[in-house]
Amino acid sequence: MPWGPSESRTIAMTGASNEITARVIECGDGHSVVFLHGLVGLNDHWRKVIGRIKGGVRSTLFELPLLDLKGSDCSVQGVTDLTIAFLENNVASPTVLVGNSFGGHVALRIAHKRPDLVRGLVLAGSSGLFERTLVRGAPIRPPRDWVKEKIEELFYDKNALDESDIDRAHEVLNTRQGARAMVRLSRTARRNHLGDVLGDIQTPTLLIWGREDVVTPPSAAQGFHDLMPNTELVWVEQCGHTPMLEAPQVFSDALLAFARRVYDAPTNTEG
Repeated sequence: MPWGPSESRTIAMTGASNEITARVIECGDGHSVVFLHGLVGLNDHWRKVIGRIKGGVRSTLFELPLLDLKGSDCSVQGVTDLTIAFLENNVASPTVLVGNSFGGHVALRIAHKRPDLVRGLVLAGSSGLFERTLVRGAPIRPPRDWVKEKIEELFYDKNALDESDIDRAHEVLNTRQGARAMVRLSRTARRNHLGDVLGDIQTPTLLIWGREDVVTPPSAAQGFHDLMPNTELVWVEQCGHTPMLEAPQVFSDALLAFARRVYDAPTNTEG
């Protein structure tokens, strides 16, 4: 079922290198939660979760055309700055940031750089400590079968995979711009190791992690849990790198309960 016209819009953002059009979806009522997708992700990948939490929170889905980015925008640092600009201009108060994979990495960087914008973090398969890249050893103009094999690695339950995602990834990786952007974004994420700063992030954080995640394995989740001072860890059994697609009910229940706790908790004030 498509998003309603009142829920979906596009916004122009001025980046360091070029003008960027982002897709934004807003729906539901309640406290603010902002969703950030992964490298080959879309707003639509949160659909199964949004349908379950719509009555409990106000959801904002922020989709940047990551594989169209150029120059300094095409880096984990550039995407962080673009996302901060979006939050400053479109979200009125500190929010809960939900990020999968690369989106989780961006959420962590925002919580460290601009804690005033973040009420809580929900991370699923986040990069930032250890991640296996999908593009290492990629052939020039990879065939669809190669792309399918790599995308399938994200899932424990292959039935949760949409064939259209394989077609989309295959098309993008067969363009010079898309392939270059994928390599550059993956490389900057791997180089931006957050181990030394995670202890400084005081933001309440919920980790929702697939036990069978082979991209950011369970040891990565345990690393975040050990290094960050204020975390909860929810394991999702028989689940890979995308628990919002493979286990949307578990994801939704954990997210809603966490958001309610975070917003009910008193905020720290000075003076």
